[in-house]
Amino acid sequence: MSEFVTLDEIRAAKERIAGVAVRTPLYRVERARLRMAKVAEPEFDLYIKAESEQPIGSFKLRGAYNMVAQLSSEALKRGVITYSSGNHAQGVAYAARALGAKAVIVMPSNAPDVKKAATRALGAEIVEVGPASSERRIKAEELVAKFGYAMIPPYDAPEIIAGQATCGLEIVEQLPGVELVISPVSGGGLLSGVATAVKLAAQAGLARSDVQVWGAEPELAADAKESFYSKTLVEWPAEKTTRTIGDGLRTQSLGVLNFEHVLRHVDGIVSVTEDEIFEAMRVMLTVTKLVPEPSGAVTLAAALFHAEELPKVKKVAVVLSGGNLEPALRERLESELAERVL
Repeated sequence: MSEFVTLDEIRAAKERIAGVAVRTPLYRVERARLRMAKVAEPEFDLYIKAESEQPIGSFKLRGAYNMVAQLSSEALKRGVITYSSGNHAQGVAYAARALGAKAVIVMPSNAPDVKKAATRALGAEIVEVGPASSERRIKAEELVAKFGYAMIPPYDAPEIIAGQATCGLEIVEQLPGVELVISPVSGGGLLSGVATAVKLAAQAGLARSDVQVWGAEPELAADAKESFYSKTLVEWPAEKTTRTIGDGLRTQSLGVLNFEHVLRHVDGIVSVTEDEIFEAMRVMLTVTKLVPEPSGAVTLAAALFHAEELPKVKKVAVVLSGGNLEPALRERLESELAERVL
């Protein structure tokens, strides 16, 4: 692969993951229905890219399978390893099972039980460490050195970026004339991939030349926003990033390669509050049939509550990156919605 992921590499990834990852639907949200959720009706048409409908409930299958599928037979025999708070864990476990390889996943002890259970159900071996994303990476590297596993990083690899980029390619194919795409950002795999695909498609005449791509992340874990606007890759301590309910967005820093792609192709990043994340989840549960996990709801929160920071456009697509919502949290949100009706 080249230093920067190319459109040909994204198209190759699209073919490679076909039949494994799903070409997920893009749902239009009727503006009038938003009044049911008691939020201001936006001045743009809003669409949700439902990555929650992937076999593992998350976009992570795209990048994981794209990378695992390119390993040699010898590497597959040794097994694969990754470090993840949950969704990438399931993506690697799913890909490894499909290709007949052992999967070892280093996960934080505070990862949601629903994600741990799903990862084990896919046949992976889980090794637990502390909450810091750096702890996960260090432990995984130790196990690679000891057992020779093939590392499948959660975001900082061209194969991962190309796989996640297929999501962006689908958006421009499904929504001709889209003017703004919003992606969640943490380590940067999805945002760098989506932005690369959308901007390269625009250069090839497959999308509007002025289409913009923005990232969204929690205020409590806004290292990517700081990095983007300072043009310097920064790292936040785990005690800060782990404060957010968005467990999939607690990574302490953008990946190095992801940061380079973000600087080249992303137009801006906004951060949202915890209250806005919860409200976006309630909105989605009220006006759609989609189930959002907190990390996936940050994009809707950005679109609904930070429109003044975003470009003024008429057609917006937000990526719902995952739907692996803990049952207890879903019950709480639905109870709160029921009380509003009473």
